[in-house]
Amino acid sequence: MKKLLLNSILLLALSLSFTSCRDTKKAGSIEDAIENATDAAGDAVDNAANAAGDAVDAAGDAVNNAASAAGDAVDSAVDAAGNAVDDVKAKAGEAVDAAGNAIDNAKAKTGDAVDAAKTKASDAADKAADAMKKEADKLKAGH
Repeated sequence: MKKLLLNSILLLALSLSFTSCRDTKKAGSIEDAIENATDAAGDAVDNAANAAGDAVDAAGDAVNNAASAAGDAVDSAVDAAGNAVDDVKAKAGEAVDAAGNAIDNAKAKTGDAVDAAKTKASDAADKAADAMKKEADKLKAGH
C-alpha cells in the first residue's frame, strides 16, 4: 500500500511538472492570441462601421431615387388624367354633333314623310271626291 501511495504521489508530481511547463509555454501564446483577437475585433468593428456607413448612404440614395420615381409617376398620372379628360370632352362633343345630325336627319325625313302623307291623303281625297261625283252623276242620269 505504501508503494502504491508513493507511486501515485510520484506520478502526480511528474504530471504537475509537465503541466506547469505547458502552462508556461501557453502563457506567451495566450498573450499573442489575446493581442491577435483584440486586433481582429478592432478590424471587425472598423469594417462593420464602414459597412454601416455605406448601407446608410445606399439607403439614402434609394430613398431619394424612390421619391424621384414617385414624383415622376404622379406627374405622369396627372398628365394621363388630363389627356383622358380632353379625350372624353372631344368624344362627348363628337357624340353631341352626331346626335344633332341624327335629329336633323330624322326631322327632315319626318317632314318628307308628312309631306308624302299629305300628298297621298290629298290624292286619295280627290279620287274619293271624283268617285262620289261619278256616282252622283250616275244617280242623276238614272232618274
